[in-house]
Amino acid sequence: MAFKATLLAVSLLGTALAAQVDHLVSRRLSKRFIDDAGHYNISFYHINDVHAHLDQFSSSGTDCTRPERGCYGGYARVKTVLKETRPSHPDSLLLNVGDEFQGTMFFSFYGGEKISQTLNQIGFDAMTLGNHEFDRGDDHLGEFLGNLTFPIISANVFSDHPMLNRTIKPFHIFPQYDLAVIGVTTETTPAISSPGKGTRFTDPIAAVQDTIDFIRSTTNIKRLAAITHIGYEEDMRLARETTGLHLIMGGHSHTPLGDFEGAQGPYPTIVENKDGEEVFIVTAYRWGEYLGYIDVTYDDQGRILAYHGGPIHLTNTTAQDEDLQRQIDSWRGPFEEFAKEVVGFSNVFLEQETCLQKECLLGDYVSDALLTYRLNASTSETTAPAFALVNGGGIRAAIDEGPITRGEVLTAFPFANSVVEVTLSGDRLWDVLEGIVSGVNVHNGKPVTSFLQVSRGIRIEYATGAATSTGKVLVSVKIGGKPLDRTAQYTFVTIDFLSNGGDNFFSPAFSDIVVLDTVDEVLLRHIGATSPVDIALDGRLSVVRNCKAAKALRRAKARRARRA
Repeated sequence: MAFKATLLAVSLLGTALAAQVDHLVSRRLSKRFIDDAGHYNISFYHINDVHAHLDQFSSSGTDCTRPERGCYGGYARVKTVLKETRPSHPDSLLLNVGDEFQGTMFFSFYGGEKISQTLNQIGFDAMTLGNHEFDRGDDHLGEFLGNLTFPIISANVFSDHPMLNRTIKPFHIFPQYDLAVIGVTTETTPAISSPGKGTRFTDPIAAVQDTIDFIRSTTNIKRLAAITHIGYEEDMRLARETTGLHLIMGGHSHTPLGDFEGAQGPYPTIVENKDGEEVFIVTAYRWGEYLGYIDVTYDDQGRILAYHGGPIHLTNTTAQDEDLQRQIDSWRGPFEEFAKEVVGFSNVFLEQETCLQKECLLGDYVSDALLTYRLNASTSETTAPAFALVNGGGIRAAIDEGPITRGEVLTAFPFANSVVEVTLSGDRLWDVLEGIVSGVNVHNGKPVTSFLQVSRGIRIEYATGAATSTGKVLVSVKIGGKPLDRTAQYTFVTIDFLSNGGDNFFSPAFSDIVVLDTVDEVLLRHIGATSPVDIALDGRLSVVRNCKAAKALRRAKARRARRA
């Protein structure tokens, strides 16, 4: 039976809240609030992939220096929402779906110290682990977990590390609600982070089902929910391939769900399980820009009868808790000394000024850094990426000749973007590159708003001038020294901003990507490994004569005509 949702728009309680949430009703009932019939209502607040954004940030992801232009997120706003709304939701849980580490100076400088202090003050009821929690190894994570005042749950993580073994458990029962919450972490963590050799990750779907079966066979608990750091696509597979689970609060893939521009699915997304029962999947994008909220009514068998809610957008219209914000502001002081740290030396001026028009030296260097980072992590040639690609607009400042400071790197790459790997067919890759150099996306006809920079491993020829209506046209592409093969599949490295649709490079955007280290962290390590930096432009992006461009343009038009 196809799901038909009823949508009613209402405002959340609280004068500080300008955001609205959607009220949705499941197919089983035509109304909510049926507690008088013996059913039970509980509210869930959830957040995921904050990535050390303790403080508010601008739309670009940088520090909020111009509030009049709009600033988002920050745990001081989360605290306000909770203070304003939780008193009217006495039966509620606040859950953290992982990846608090990695992304801003609050982690780069303090490690997990200030993050743990903030999470404790917010008052989470439970948390699962993201892959980035393992970025500094098991000892660092163990110290972080030892400072938290709430349960850590991840049913598919097993470790011989004393602190991890003591603090991580598969689920937590909330007896006052007759409810159990199960946690899982992506099993790809060893390939994308740095857990110890004695820490292993099992299949999350099997772990969830085993945990459900254990809970049901040893307790009277019927209400079950999961917090899952495995990604949106895997959440849907988890829903389809299990029984007994009816609510999944997810993270890892930074997937925006809801009724707003850029959303990649509904909030909640509804999938039927192996028994044909509805499973409700929600997630709250990234960086704490949204706080997820869903209110559900359970029947006596733990099935969800009714629900309402939606992601709460944390903008300038949401007040900041003054005490917490004052504390976060005070933590910024030591950043200045940290930024002065010399991390390497350059024999050349790594210029940025031309990165939006043509090959630039800093574009070459950062692209090579991203490719080297992933090549070092690859286990075989078949899994190794072929090249790396970034947007010139993400390179915000040059790095001078001479000593390189951490502050210079953070100024040049301020957006806290994460590295990702993606795969495209050769045919699709050609269209993507043609759209970038021509300035118009081939698939959606909309402007591409930046230019590209690429690593070694790929060479691109394009033309400018009167030969084309848009000013540029792709002429040739070689990957690994060979012409691009339209029938082949190419894996390459880029950043999450682009894979999520940023600058209109990729259309449609990729879904369920694996988020790796941030660009600034990768670049800092690369500077240390290659210092002193001494490079020159090598023609990986080159302009050709217009006559050749005209022929390429005619070929491109012919291809489009055949497709039409």
